[in-house]
Amino acid sequence: MRSKAERLSAATLESLLNAIDANDDVTGAHVRRVAGYALVLGDAAGYHERILRAIERVALFHDIGKLHGALTDIFHEPSKLTPEERRAVMTHPQRGADVLEPLSAFYPELGKGVAAHHERWDGSGYPRGLKARRIPLVARVVSIADSFDAITHRRRYSHGRSFREAVAAIEEGKGTQFDPDLVDLFLSPRVLSEVEAEMRRAHAPRSKHANRRRGEAQRAPDITFRWRPRSLGSRSRDRQPGKSR
Repeated sequence: MRSKAERLSAATLESLLNAIDANDDVTGAHVRRVAGYALVLGDAAGYHERILRAIERVALFHDIGKLHGALTDIFHEPSKLTPEERRAVMTHPQRGADVLEPLSAFYPELGKGVAAHHERWDGSGYPRGLKARRIPLVARVVSIADSFDAITHRRRYSHGRSFREAVAAIEEGKGTQFDPDLVDLFLSPRVLSEVEAEMRRAHAPRSKHANRRRGEAQRAPDITFRWRPRSLGSRSRDRQPGKSR
């Protein structure tokens, strides 16, 4: 009985991901890039498969709160945000956590991670002003990946900057915006090389059904690895669940 409920919760997550794509394909592409970068960092940190799955879920759904009707028009405006609009945007982490709350029995880290992805290491973030290790680990990882993509990828209200500028910005945020240990790891030559490779993959032309191979056996009960091609090599996140690095 529980297995059926778990499968249903996994299907719900997949439907929500499809809803993000249907509502705003720009956000859909963004969350996939963030998931890719976050998994590179989590993999380099040697996290257990369970934690990698949690990081992946939080990355894929960290912006689901932006689907709220009060925020949709703001994110489609080409101009820079006004102070009032910024205050409205700052509600999206908690809105996202509220959307995901019904799934907390199966994914207890998901809502908490989504709510915390704009918290800052120095305690000046939002919505709760969490500080340092009080911020969930999954949110600390996703925060770096999210910021990196926000810097390098053009948005409606900002121009994308270079890889080098993004690296400098992440380094500047060490110990203030970001977990300093995770920043050191992110900025290591090996990880930066993998992040660059992930960027090339994310921007390569993709077929209509590139995110899913039809007819392929599904890993249940989860959506893990179904949002992207399975032909990306033998990274540790492609191992069977339950095996540590």
